[in-house]
Amino acid sequence: MPKKQDRPPITREARENLMMDLAIDQAEKQLREGTASSQVLVHYLKLASTREKREKEKMDAEIELLRAKRDAAAAEARSGELYERAIRAMRKYQGADDYEIEEDDVGLY
Repeated sequence: MPKKQDRPPITREARENLMMDLAIDQAEKQLREGTASSQVLVHYLKLASTREKREKEKMDAEIELLRAKRDAAAAEARSGELYERAIRAMRKYQGADDYEIEEDDVGLY
């Protein structure tokens, strides 16, 4: 039985999650009543298989790796900005108020 919600989902992702929940509830009902189609049975048997679990673990690890790479790239960009600020501060301290990073120096910091 679908649960009554206080308000409809606002985002597309929330709506998709609701639809998946409803589909899973219906599949569970069919499995309990013995009226599930062969496609429903095969789907849940696949989910329970070791291979499927390994593939999911692999996908999760790949997602984690991509997030780590994204975070590393962002950290590298922040580091470059800090180097640039430090160089400007040192130049200013030396008396070079109008110091600007030359185009050749851009990739170095």
